[in-house]
Amino acid sequence: MRINIAVDGPAGAGKSTIAKLVAKKRNLIYVDTGAMYRAMALLMIRNGVDLSDTERIISLAETADISIAYEKGEQVVLLNGENVNAFLRTEAVGNAASAVSAIGAVRKKLVQLQQQLAAKSDCIMDGRDIGTCVLPDASCKIYLTASSAVRAKRRFDELTAKGEECDYDKILADIEARDYRDMHREISPLKQAPDAILVDSSDMTVEDVVDRIIELSCGK
Repeated sequence: MRINIAVDGPAGAGKSTIAKLVAKKRNLIYVDTGAMYRAMALLMIRNGVDLSDTERIISLAETADISIAYEKGEQVVLLNGENVNAFLRTEAVGNAASAVSAIGAVRKKLVQLQQQLAAKSDCIMDGRDIGTCVLPDASCKIYLTASSAVRAKRRFDELTAKGEECDYDKILADIEARDYRDMHREISPLKQAPDAILVDSSDMTVEDVVDRIIELSCGK
């Protein structure tokens, strides 16, 4: 039986950071589904697509080639053959990804790829609807969260450390708006699966969270 760990939660909860570390410690493939949606969003931004133009988004999505490869042990997201890792973590791309991911045709295409990866590899996958929709039979499901204020502070510190000018209040407002969109979208809304274990990282270190998830997933 494949080891499939599903990690869901809101924006800024640290899902990607945690999942990567758990993957290394448990020798699993890490699948960053959010990066795949961000790649799709980047495609729309590069093509100047209005995010309210659903038909245009679907048309571009149908012809898009988004895949995951590993180079020197690190995950690389390829958009039409281009390594776009360096462009995926901007606020603009993050906000666009939330809008694009609400479109059924976009989700259907990317979910198929995600399920294929899980079927052939022991993996940990993070996103918004992994335990509820993508991997409903995952051997271990985690719902990782933190307060919106904590998530905004983490993002503020991350951007400041990179030398970028940013506004905490705007980051907090963006996170709260994204939470609302993700939780209220018609297709695959963000929610805790009935059999998922809640892990609130507000007062936990990264190491604490990693250890907790390894503890919960061992033997599964």
